[in-house]
Amino acid sequence: MSITILLLIAVIIVALIFEFINGFHDCANAIATVVSTKVLSPKQAVLFGATFEFLGALTGTHVAKTIGAGIVNSEMITLTVIFCALLAAVLWNLLTWWLGLPSSSSHALIGGLLGATIVKAGVSAVHIHTFVDKVLIPMFTSPLLGFIAGFTLTLILFWIILLLKAHPYTVNKRFRKFQLLSSGLMALSHGSNDAQKTMGVITLALLACGVLQKGPSGDFEIPIYVILVCAFMMAAGTMNGGWKIIKTMGHKIIKLKPIHGFAAETSSAILIFTASHFGIPLSTTHVISTAIMGVGSTMHAHAVKWKIVGNIVTAWVLTIPACMILSSAIYYLIYKIIG
Repeated sequence: MSITILLLIAVIIVALIFEFINGFHDCANAIATVVSTKVLSPKQAVLFGATFEFLGALTGTHVAKTIGAGIVNSEMITLTVIFCALLAAVLWNLLTWWLGLPSSSSHALIGGLLGATIVKAGVSAVHIHTFVDKVLIPMFTSPLLGFIAGFTLTLILFWIILLLKAHPYTVNKRFRKFQLLSSGLMALSHGSNDAQKTMGVITLALLACGVLQKGPSGDFEIPIYVILVCAFMMAAGTMNGGWKIIKTMGHKIIKLKPIHGFAAETSSAILIFTASHFGIPLSTTHVISTAIMGVGSTMHAHAVKWKIVGNIVTAWVLTIPACMILSSAIYYLIYKIIG
């Protein structure tokens, strides 16, 4: 068996490990609120979330194409670059999971890909405009939009409730049912965006070693077997649950009730579905976290535990540069020291 095939197998294994970790690291995005409001038990929630994560992963490939061909020049990427990028993202995800910080798996992967690519081929191998338009700008605007969307939808719901003069007990009972819908939408949207990133990386690896060829018009197409395997791994990771991060998002930011969970999940799902449609590898973690903050701010500013928020924001800011440095270091070790 050639070294190229062995390296391809290693890349695919690490990619699937990343997808699995992404599932349990980011499952809090979909089920934290439904667990914290006790609409579903933890076991019910992870099964519910995993089902919709799997279905969401089958809804398109726009984000996968952005990751695989939009951010870096696929013709200048080697299997070693991809391996270093994935390893850096896996290590960062494990670190933030251990610390209980809901950081972005998307940005970890993108940072890893950028770092190893720049060391190998230089800055010219990076599609700067695509990176700015589809990563950098959304990185700063999506948290703001998540906050505004969560805040606005909560105010609208409260206004409707006051208009109808509904009893608090009735409201709480109704929204426990509505939250099943919103949680399902959130899991579906998360699968539609996050699962696709690994699809793009695996396809990039298959192209790099010649197993796949681009279409006649140069199109970057994702094979169906890659889609199905990644969807399964994302769902399997969700089934294992990242309870530390669920605790942070579901309890430590604010104390949630069903109406709050519904508002946060629904507003987040709409934003994420929109991003997936336009091929934007959005940080679903950023969106749901800030939506929860927006929901909490409708009560009063002190309802949000801003110290916890500060820790989360620090992890967001550090993710891309930290993973760039990490993947660069791994690439350097492989080629400059070992090789």
